[in-house]
Amino acid sequence: MPPYDPTYLLVVVDLVGIFVFAISGALVAVRRGFDLFGVLVLAGTTGLGGGFLRDVLIDATPPAALEDWRYLTVPLVAGLLTFVFHPTVGRMERVIDVFDAFGLSLFCVTGALKAVEYGLGPIPAALMGMVTGIGGGMVRDVLAGRPPVVFNSDLYATPALLGAAVAVGLDAASLPLGVVVVAGAGVCLVLRLLAMVLDWRAPLPHGPANV
Repeated sequence: MPPYDPTYLLVVVDLVGIFVFAISGALVAVRRGFDLFGVLVLAGTTGLGGGFLRDVLIDATPPAALEDWRYLTVPLVAGLLTFVFHPTVGRMERVIDVFDAFGLSLFCVTGALKAVEYGLGPIPAALMGMVTGIGGGMVRDVLAGRPPVVFNSDLYATPALLGAAVAVGLDAASLPLGVVVVAGAGVCLVLRLLAMVLDWRAPLPHGPANV
């Protein structure tokens, strides 16, 4: 049996996150009345946008999405499934929101660890983890013509940043990769789910906005 390659775990986690995010992007496209091409484009940009942006910023070029066929196949499959079965997927929106939280949690960790691998310090690496988690959703919302969800008061980017920071810190302590992934993703996931259930929101400015 060949020796275990710990980077394989990160690839699997990355692909799962891409699939989850691609479904959310495809669902938005269906509800906006996009055709099949539009659905696939939005699925792809949602699933791959964050990682693509991260790779460009850390000079990991060409981005993984352009080198590994799996990174292009996964959002394509997710988009096609959503396009065909969108009535069923739409009825599962609350479940999709939970899946989105899982995707956010997975991406913030893999993004941060890849940034560390390319020589970034702890704080920039944690920021890259957050960018990886929220980047695809921002591109999705811009293409769909709606305000990015991350700019709402609903807590979304903060859990990603904290989860990425935990992953970076534990990785610096030389803990096993599995522990780093589970701990970092777990922090982000728990905070995001609590924000959804308890309606936690970031502070908003007081008083009239047109001052």
